Amino acid sequence: MRDRGGPLKGIRVVELTKVWAGPYAGKLLAHLGAEVIKIESRSNLDEMRAYGGVDIDAAPYFLSINQEILSVQVNMKTGEGLDLVKRMIATADILIDNIRPGAMERSGLDYESLKAIKPDLIQCSIKMWGTDGPLGYQTGYAPCFAALSGLTALVGHEGETPRGMNIRYGDSTAGACAALACVAALHHRESTGEGQFIDLSAVEAMTSLVGDSLFAWSVTGEVPQADGNFHPEMCPHGAYPCAQEAWTSIAVANEGEWRALCEVLETPALTVDPRFASLAERLANRHLLDAELGALTRPHDAAELAEKLRKAGVPAFKSMSSLDLATDGFLWAREAYRMVSDHRTGTRPIIGPSWRIDPDPPLIERGAPLLGEHNAYVYRELLGLREDEMDDLIARKVID
Repeated sequence: MRDRGGPLKGIRVVELTKVWAGPYAGKLLAHLGAEVIKIESRSNLDEMRAYGGVDIDAAPYFLSINQEILSVQVNMKTGEGLDLVKRMIATADILIDNIRPGAMERSGLDYESLKAIKPDLIQCSIKMWGTDGPLGYQTGYAPCFAALSGLTALVGHEGETPRGMNIRYGDSTAGACAALACVAALHHRESTGEGQFIDLSAVEAMTSLVGDSLFAWSVTGEVPQADGNFHPEMCPHGAYPCAQEAWTSIAVANEGEWRALCEVLETPALTVDPRFASLAERLANRHLLDAELGALTRPHDAAELAEKLRKAGVPAFKSMSSLDLATDGFLWAREAYRMVSDHRTGTRPIIGPSWRIDPDPPLIERGAPLLGEHNAYVYRELLGLREDEMDDLIARKVID
């Protein structure tokens, strides 16, 4: 394969992953220059290849998260297939899995067994509750991670039923934590020569984001509730409606900013209104204040209003929609989006890494793989199979 450069150049990752969390970890490592090989099977597809109602090589969800990934087919329900998987792992530095609890152990792919063939292997296993403990047998998707972690109960409008998180938030959070742990394990191996087993709980990864709310009851005696955009030391603090169904987010931190906001909105009467005369009064009457401000912001263009407020010293920005983000000149100039090539869709943009590396950034130019696109590379070059051996495995659906 071509030299892509990057800080993880020369590191090989094998993925036994599906859906989002595991593939997201692999993608981040690939975006750092690692060679990431995804083990797949036509008879046991990654669900993401099926989402979207299109053929398995053009599913939008799969295309969105598997850039710079190599795909190799193997039927792990056969003994020969499992042997091939073990041979692939023996060439790797890192193994990532997020398949059902117990599946790796039943297949003889538990860490202790794999250390016998690759003593310095780093294995990262992503499960909902980790790999052991009384709930280690359970599996779930991102909404489960968010609900069980405590985040869902905190996200929503004040006084209403919590609305929870975007469905992918739990997966991407767990995947990012897994990638970080893998990089740390590489550092450990560089220092000691030892591999490591990383037992990652997606629920615990999400709980770590709850912040001070996690221990609030023990300090205040009150259980935190969903409270919208409320901030105990800033008011107004929220998103306010603008023209064409857009919104502007505004955060006022002191009296000077409060007066500047009223000046931009041409409503000096609010600055002398006794209901809003101080932070304490504004907090006590925040719902009335939000209604007053919403009526004043509604006629404005969201981006123009935010710019006026920033020039006046008030923190504000348009609440960006997906369309706004996709057309934002700043993000394009920053190379937040990268152009990659796919076999079916030609050249298209993807969301690139959020970091910039200089010198020696890795190339990011290849989109998601066709199913089994890199069979020849893995079987012929890495494992050294002859062409007739590979043809026989295909005929018997060991390469499936």
